[in-house]
Amino acid sequence: MLKIGNFSKLSRISIRMLRHYDELGLLKPITVDNFTGYRFYDESQLLDAARIQVLKSMGFSISEILLVIQKYTNSQELEHFFLTKRKEIQRQQEQLDEKLCLLSSTIEWLRKDGNIMNYAVNLKTLPERYVASVRKIIPGYEHEGILWGILMSETASLNMKDGDPCYASAIFHDSDFKEQDVDVEVQKTVLGKYTDTENVKFKTEPEVQIASTIFKGGYDQISMVNQTVAKWISGNGYEFDGLAFNIYHVSPHETKNSDEFVTEVCYAVKRK
Repeated sequence: MLKIGNFSKLSRISIRMLRHYDELGLLKPITVDNFTGYRFYDESQLLDAARIQVLKSMGFSISEILLVIQKYTNSQELEHFFLTKRKEIQRQQEQLDEKLCLLSSTIEWLRKDGNIMNYAVNLKTLPERYVASVRKIIPGYEHEGILWGILMSETASLNMKDGDPCYASAIFHDSDFKEQDVDVEVQKTVLGKYTDTENVKFKTEPEVQIASTIFKGGYDQISMVNQTVAKWISGNGYEFDGLAFNIYHVSPHETKNSDEFVTEVCYAVKRK
């Protein structure tokens, strides 16, 4: 038999970790001296220790290793477990590769532009949400307030509860920029279920992956922000995959001071 110190050296597992394995039931000593409390291991347990180390090097957690040892008794079950773990690690690798790509392109862009962080672009998923919606042709983009007026007036008696979070957004349905007669939809996320009114429709919007940036101040920045987001999309291996829309975090409804507006410009995207 081997004392814990000798077993530690031969197995290349620290004494602290061996004691932890003992507590978990992962690798228990053959015997423990009742008087001294010394742990003793059998030489054959070096093979068990080696298996644990191999599984750790594959990325398995201690709880997963314990599951392998206790539950998976045949090669077919073990292969399925390993295949599942491989898929998990592949997903992690893809996420890491994407982060590296974003970092590299951002560094390159920063060297060329020098002021990229003025409008920092973020890739994220907007979750599924239930919304109150009004969509109409309006004279121009600056007349968006018409739609918000309709939404507020027709739902005033419904006692709607704001969504959590509450997104107030405008979606632009035209395929290109138009000088007049623009197709715009405004939405507000709400909790509960409601009956449609004359112009307000209630519906569930699916989750969507977006590239977005938040800016503070007047809407005269929109063109510059759009350019920043578009450059980010093309430079990071993405392409447009749906409509553009704005989320109004602080809008003219909350303040008349345009310097206090907070707007998020969003584009639906997907990997090329």
